[in-house]
Amino acid sequence: MSTERSALTGGQQSVRRAKAGTARADLPRDLPLAIVVVRSGQLPTGAREAVEAAQGNALVVGRGAEGAAGQLGPSATSVWWAETEPGLRAGTLSRALAPRVAGAPLLVLPVSPDGRDLAPRLAAALGRPLLANAGALSFQARAGEANVTPAASCRVLAELVRLDGRLTIPAEVDGPAVATYLPDVTRTTPAATRPANVYRLQPGLNEAPAKPGDPADVVVVDVVDPEPGSMDLADAELIVAGGAGLVPANASVATAQAIFELLAAVAKAMGASPGATRVASDSGWVEHEGTIGTTGTMVRPKLYVALGISGATQHVGGIGSPQHIVSVNTDPSSHMTAVANLGLVTDALGLLVQLANRLGVEVPDEVPHA
Repeated sequence: MSTERSALTGGQQSVRRAKAGTARADLPRDLPLAIVVVRSGQLPTGAREAVEAAQGNALVVGRGAEGAAGQLGPSATSVWWAETEPGLRAGTLSRALAPRVAGAPLLVLPVSPDGRDLAPRLAAALGRPLLANAGALSFQARAGEANVTPAASCRVLAELVRLDGRLTIPAEVDGPAVATYLPDVTRTTPAATRPANVYRLQPGLNEAPAKPGDPADVVVVDVVDPEPGSMDLADAELIVAGGAGLVPANASVATAQAIFELLAAVAKAMGASPGATRVASDSGWVEHEGTIGTTGTMVRPKLYVALGISGATQHVGGIGSPQHIVSVNTDPSSHMTAVANLGLVTDALGLLVQLANRLGVEVPDEVPHA
């Protein structure tokens, strides 16, 4: 039942844009479709995998959608794009999308903050079940059923991931569905076989007025850049993470928590987001939201700094393929150091304190330092 998946990274994809007069007027029918919400032209983590799960068909919506449409990787075959106003009004967008995407039997959205926000509203607008956090998706068309439209004559199989990856639940839906799809960042990028066709959605997405009884929608007052310390880790480009090796042996929980508070302050001073291993979060040193790995948040940063992280398989499998990895560990043969671009064989806590001093970050009294 599981499907073949790829972690598609890399730069601008070759695209074949439709000439004037040849643009397709609307989205394809009876085929799966990925819906990708972008902000300022930036694809969210998992966008390319969602497109692959949708058999290469995608609709990119948001601010900067046209530029993002050409970056979906080699699995994309037919891509439509539509610009929207800054910010996400999920209720308004779902009402505008519903009649345009109703012909697609399976709608796939990445498990990004915007994807998680839009998917349930879109499922409600279309009267479809929602398959949330699918780790695998399989779409089967069933043709020839009397008095049933091709879009409704289908079966969707999924494996739903629960409890931070510790539980997988098989699910089966007869008929059209909406799914949010977990990315698999451990696979390599396949080569593109041919450029994607990219079309502007015609007509564009018009705001659909709310009807009596519709849920209230947000009002966008302003759009500001996210703070590295509070943004979703999946979207972070710079990450400083700590593991068990950052905490001295026999240190109290209070001391360990102070060390990870210092890590967060140093990361903020660097313009980076803080993260941690599963051991650190399970020990109560940091909140579980900061856990990085296949049983936590899967990330794709450009720079990953690992402080006292040995490099367990589930952790390394969750960091994707950063352009640069810096490992700080006293063990020169640790797996994290082996996969790093730069390995510093030194005490991770000592280096963190030195970084704090250089950056003007106050070191808490609870943190051991010279």
